[in-house]
Amino acid sequence: MPSYDYECKSCGHSFEEFQYMSDAPLKKCPSCGKLSLRRLIGGGMGIIFKGSGFYVNDSRSASGSASDKKKTSPAKSTEAAPSSTGTSEAKTA
Repeated sequence: MPSYDYECKSCGHSFEEFQYMSDAPLKKCPSCGKLSLRRLIGGGMGIIFKGSGFYVNDSRSASGSASDKKKTSPAKSTEAAPSSTGTSEAKTA
């Protein structure tokens, strides 16, 4: 259930009220009793994703996965380049 901030235009009283999203905005000030309340727009709270597919701080761990490493840095070839003489050696497994 979200909380909404209200402020009275007449007396300046401000307060926070927990309401359902489907509830109508309040109109009557609890301090002065006049019908001059307005709902303030707030930033709200941040969203925290929990589970194996999300990161709390929205960044990846230092280790990362193998597919992510391929995307971020080019793989260095471990095979020897052919020599300039044009001969190639056959590999046996």
